[in-house]
Amino acid sequence: MKRPVLVMLIPIFLAAGSLSGQDRPDALELYKQGNYTRAAQVCMDELKEMPRNMNSYVVLGWSLLKLGRNQEALNHGKKALEISRYDNRIIQIVAEANFNLGNNQEALKYLEEYITVSPTGDLIKEIYFLMGEVFIRMAQWSRADIAISTAVHHAPNVASWWARLGYAREQAKDLRYSLDAYNKALQLSPGLEEAVRGRQRVQALLNRAAGGSSGGTG
Repeated sequence: MKRPVLVMLIPIFLAAGSLSGQDRPDALELYKQGNYTRAAQVCMDELKEMPRNMNSYVVLGWSLLKLGRNQEALNHGKKALEISRYDNRIIQIVAEANFNLGNNQEALKYLEEYITVSPTGDLIKEIYFLMGEVFIRMAQWSRADIAISTAVHHAPNVASWWARLGYAREQAKDLRYSLDAYNKALQLSPGLEEAVRGRQRVQALLNRAAGGSSGGTG
């Protein structure tokens, strides 16, 4: 099953001031424009001049993630954590890079760290959703349920997240609550294929269980 791609939002808590000198483009503006390759290069140039510039590390990490250069994002993120160990922006980058690389335990470690360091951070809902995806990979269905339930509590209108919650509950054999989650996904996005298929599977299982129950008492 194809996993949804987590698209991280741009946090609004960059420190005040320009990320670059007057003699080069603004890396953050380039990132916002979708010019991730150029943004990454500007950040690398900045870091040659100011090796401890955390804003440059942040935009560099975001840009590399967007480009799918996850190992580079992880390497630079770890270097940034040596400068500022509890910068929640860098923790998020390292967590997502590990997730994309399939390093489930490492991803989980940094996701949990983000929650500890920044429980009300701008990305907390995405962090909980990504944590739920890690638990799904690990077939820890109850923990996936808890994490994704927290994500949809913070962001109740994301249909794909409700579908993933339905899937976690379906795998845990919690069929009625799974159906509720799939139905919620379809209320938000009636054509969402994952939710359509999930609801069909769960409804068939519930109908079969109901038929077996009534057959046993006849």
